[in-house]
Amino acid sequence: MLQYKPFGDAVTVVIAGELDHFAAPQIRRMLDDVIRDPAVTDVVLDLEKLTFMDSSGIGVLLGRLRILQSRGGTLSVRNMQPSVEKLFRLSGLQRVIRIEDNKRGGRL
Repeated sequence: MLQYKPFGDAVTVVIAGELDHFAAPQIRRMLDDVIRDPAVTDVVLDLEKLTFMDSSGIGVLLGRLRILQSRGGTLSVRNMQPSVEKLFRLSGLQRVIRIEDNKRGGRL
Protein backbone atom coordinates (compact mmCIF):
# COMPACT_ATOMS: atom_id res chain seq x y z
CA MET A 1 0.00 0.00 0.00
CA LEU A 2 2.87 2.38 0.76
CA GLN A 3 6.58 2.31 -0.11
CA TYR A 4 9.10 5.02 0.54
CA LYS A 5 12.65 5.86 -0.35
CA PRO A 6 14.61 8.57 1.50
CA PHE A 7 17.00 10.98 -0.23
CA GLY A 8 18.59 13.06 2.54
CA ASP A 9 15.93 15.46 3.82
CA ALA A 10 13.52 14.38 1.05
CA VAL A 11 11.43 11.23 0.78
CA THR A 12 9.55 9.77 -2.18
CA VAL A 13 6.47 7.82 -1.15
CA VAL A 14 4.50 5.53 -3.46
CA ILE A 15 0.86 5.13 -2.50
CA ALA A 16 -0.96 2.23 -4.15
CA GLY A 17 -4.57 1.11 -4.17
CA GLU A 18 -7.29 3.37 -2.82
CA LEU A 19 -7.10 6.36 -0.49
CA ASP A 20 -10.67 6.47 0.76
CA HIS A 21 -12.55 6.56 4.05
CA PHE A 22 -11.49 3.02 4.90
CA ALA A 23 -7.80 3.27 3.95
CA ALA A 24 -7.20 6.85 5.13
CA PRO A 25 -6.43 6.08 8.80
CA GLN A 26 -3.81 3.47 7.91
CA ILE A 27 -2.18 5.60 5.22
CA ARG A 28 -2.20 8.60 7.58
CA ARG A 29 -0.34 6.55 10.21
CA MET A 30 2.16 5.28 7.64
CA LEU A 31 2.85 8.78 6.30
CA ASP A 32 3.19 10.09 9.85
CA ASP A 33 5.79 7.39 10.50
CA VAL A 34 7.71 8.55 7.42
CA ILE A 35 7.66 12.23 8.41
CA ARG A 36 8.14 11.66 12.12
CA ASP A 37 11.86 12.34 11.64
CA PRO A 38 12.19 16.15 11.84
CA ALA A 39 15.03 15.98 9.32
CA VAL A 40 12.49 14.99 6.65
CA THR A 41 11.23 18.24 5.21
CA ASP A 42 10.25 17.45 1.64
CA VAL A 43 7.94 14.64 0.56
CA VAL A 44 7.02 13.64 -2.99
CA LEU A 45 3.99 11.38 -3.32
CA ASP A 46 4.14 9.14 -6.38
CA LEU A 47 0.49 8.39 -7.13
CA GLU A 48 0.94 6.26 -10.25
CA LYS A 49 -0.48 3.21 -8.45
CA LEU A 50 -3.25 5.11 -6.64
CA THR A 51 -6.49 4.08 -8.35
CA PHE A 52 -8.99 6.08 -6.28
CA MET A 53 -9.04 8.95 -3.82
CA ASP A 54 -11.96 10.67 -2.09
CA SER A 55 -12.33 13.55 0.37
CA SER A 56 -10.75 11.46 3.14
CA GLY A 57 -7.62 11.27 1.01
CA ILE A 58 -7.67 15.03 0.55
CA GLY A 59 -7.73 15.37 4.34
CA VAL A 60 -4.75 13.04 4.71
CA LEU A 61 -2.72 15.05 2.19
CA LEU A 62 -3.63 18.43 3.70
CA GLY A 63 -2.76 17.23 7.20
CA ARG A 64 0.68 16.02 6.13
CA LEU A 65 1.19 19.28 4.19
CA ARG A 66 0.57 21.29 7.36
CA ILE A 67 3.09 19.23 9.31
CA LEU A 68 5.75 19.62 6.62
CA GLN A 69 5.10 23.34 6.18
CA SER A 70 5.46 23.87 9.93
CA ARG A 71 9.09 22.82 9.57
CA GLY A 72 9.67 24.72 6.33
CA GLY A 73 9.08 21.73 4.09
CA THR A 74 7.00 20.88 1.07
CA LEU A 75 4.62 18.23 -0.20
CA SER A 76 4.30 17.52 -3.91
CA VAL A 77 2.73 14.83 -6.07
CA ARG A 78 3.50 13.20 -9.40
CA ASN A 79 2.23 10.49 -11.74
CA MET A 80 -1.47 10.92 -10.95
CA GLN A 81 -4.06 8.74 -12.63
CA PRO A 82 -6.63 10.83 -14.57
CA SER A 83 -9.40 10.31 -11.98
CA VAL A 84 -7.12 11.37 -9.11
CA GLU A 85 -5.86 14.36 -11.08
CA LYS A 86 -9.46 15.41 -11.77
CA LEU A 87 -10.27 15.32 -8.04
CA PHE A 88 -7.08 17.29 -7.36
CA ARG A 89 -8.08 20.04 -9.77
CA LEU A 90 -11.78 20.14 -8.82
CA SER A 91 -10.92 20.46 -5.13
CA GLY A 92 -8.27 23.13 -5.75
CA LEU A 93 -5.46 21.06 -4.23
CA GLN A 94 -3.11 22.09 -7.04
CA ARG A 95 -3.07 25.58 -5.49
CA VAL A 96 -1.44 24.29 -2.29
CA ILE A 97 0.26 21.03 -3.33
CA ARG A 98 2.71 21.21 -6.21
CA ILE A 99 2.23 18.81 -9.12
CA GLU A 100 5.57 17.63 -10.48
CA ASP A 101 6.20 16.46 -14.01
CA ASN A 102 5.32 12.79 -14.48
CA LYS A 103 8.16 10.27 -14.12
CA ARG A 104 10.43 12.93 -12.63
CA GLY A 105 13.00 11.65 -10.20
CA GLY A 106 12.82 7.99 -11.17
CA ARG A 107 10.82 5.14 -9.73
CA LEU A 108 10.99 2.99 -6.66
